[in-house]
Amino acid sequence: MPANEPLANPGIHYPPPFIYAAGLVLGWLVDRLRPLPIIGLPSVLRFALAVLFGIGWLLLFGAALSVFRRERTTMIPNQPASALATTGIYSRTRNPMYLSLAILYLAVTLVLDSWWPLLLLPLVLMVVDRFVIVREERYLTRAFPHDYDEYRRRVRRWL
Repeated sequence: MPANEPLANPGIHYPPPFIYAAGLVLGWLVDRLRPLPIIGLPSVLRFALAVLFGIGWLLLFGAALSVFRRERTTMIPNQPASALATTGIYSRTRNPMYLSLAILYLAVTLVLDSWWPLLLLPLVLMVVDRFVIVREERYLTRAFPHDYDEYRRRVRRWL
């Protein structure tokens, strides 16, 4: 496809949350074989942190979802975007949904009481970055050429 021809969608054919879930499941499975519990953190504190991370996920995801609804565009990555989300939480980070999933990942890691999922988180984030975000950015650059380039200059990818 020529570089200037618009893409129909980002070309992501699986739900990105599956990548996070795969990291958690793999970490849990490794923990079954070689337990690596989170020591030094009382279970009450671990649970309280998990709840706080869970609330953080809910707030961040809710903020991102509300922008998508207000803009009347899809959050499903294999469908074309009808608008570019740049307001609300999207004025602070270009990927609040993926950031929220990383926060939820941390909450689940604390509940699982295992270091293994945490050790896999950098790999999960790298896969999300390279196989999801890069494709989405390529699509948005073609779908909203001037607006997306300006937006990328103003707002960081993660934080």
